[in-house]
Amino acid sequence: MYAAILFDMDGTLVESDEAVARSWAAWAREYGVAAADLVRVAHGVPSDGTIRLLRPDLSGAALDAAAARQLELQYDDLDDVDALPGAHSLLAALDAARVPWAVVTSADRRLAAARLGAAGIAAPVLVARDDVRHGKPDPEGYRAAAAALGVDPAACLVVEDAEAGLAAGRAAGAATAALRGLDGDLRPSGLPGLTALLGLADAVRPGGS
Repeated sequence: MYAAILFDMDGTLVESDEAVARSWAAWAREYGVAAADLVRVAHGVPSDGTIRLLRPDLSGAALDAAAARQLELQYDDLDDVDALPGAHSLLAALDAARVPWAVVTSADRRLAAARLGAAGIAAPVLVARDDVRHGKPDPEGYRAAAAALGVDPAACLVVEDAEAGLAAGRAAGAATAALRGLDGDLRPSGLPGLTALLGLADAVRPGGS
């Protein structure tokens, strides 16, 4: 077993694809950006990094304002945000096995708290975008989470569904579990599959989500 499991949030523990897509589509209309492939480009990366790619003409206060607006569009859009299948069961199994876990997200702390709350997930350790100097694919967030849990990043498993997050996990020295068909040290089909790969299936109660 790993010393700790470090989870991404959106698309890994929390189903928020539709909310993310809506916010970026609205932002794109306001800022004159073509919406095609926008969510794919944005997935797993802090909003300011995505905006630098989409609107390289923005800098300084204008860039900050554009990033703040994108987040503003997401804060109250929680109607269809929920835990992904198997999330609650996996987290309960980790708690029962006394395996520490944390959430590392490219969302800011306000948005992360709102989405995790909507999904019914209480993270023992949360590292959000505003807690670090550099977002994914920089490894700072995963290193900070490991430090908060008192473990070596190299002894951790990072669970991600985006290339930027997997790159951050690898750069932190951690093993990776890749969702959505991406390439990692482990390639579970979903969180129930990850539960089985971690040898925690016996700890999952029937009917758990």
